[in-house]
Amino acid sequence: MIPNDPVMLLSFINLKLRDFYGNLEALCEDLEIDQTELVSKLAKIDYHYDEGKNQFV
Repeated sequence: MIPNDPVMLLSFINLKLRDFYGNLEALCEDLEIDQTELVSKLAKIDYHYDEGKNQFV
């Protein structure tokens, strides 16, 4: 289960990206998360996925 709160979600996703996944697609596939929905939810708090950093910034 992933956090519902957007700020907690940001922290959770960035930690997972940093420690376990090479890219957002792999994370979403493995955790069975809708990538579009995740990106949209984090965009609402002005965070966007940076492929080069493999983090939401």
